[in-house]
Amino acid sequence: MEKILILGCKNTMDDVCIGCSRCIVGFNKKAGSFSAYQDAEAELIGLLGCGGCPGASIVPRLAQMKLWNAPMGEIPTKIHIAPCIASHCPHKDVIIQKVKKLSGIEVIEGTHPYLPEDIFA
Repeated sequence: MEKILILGCKNTMDDVCIGCSRCIVGFNKKAGSFSAYQDAEAELIGLLGCGGCPGASIVPRLAQMKLWNAPMGEIPTKIHIAPCIASHCPHKDVIIQKVKKLSGIEVIEGTHPYLPEDIFA
């Protein structure tokens, strides 16, 4: 079974995204990048913020997640990078590079497909 962790922008998650509902809905509907799990067993085990610009605390945050979830056997098998980082973050490349290098698991850029084409439409 795939254990999915979503990594998003701390600022967006705290101030804009209202509980990151689009990522959760996308996962539940197997939409966007989550369509890869259409015929597979997959669970969402967490939403993790980057720790704030410039993503300097992402490594300790991932380590904490591993430590806290280890007794339950809930370690992510895939990390999805939310659009708030994948599409909008000026520190995206550094954050993704750190996560790929140090997590040891597959990192996928993208989650949900629910991005507005025009905010005034």
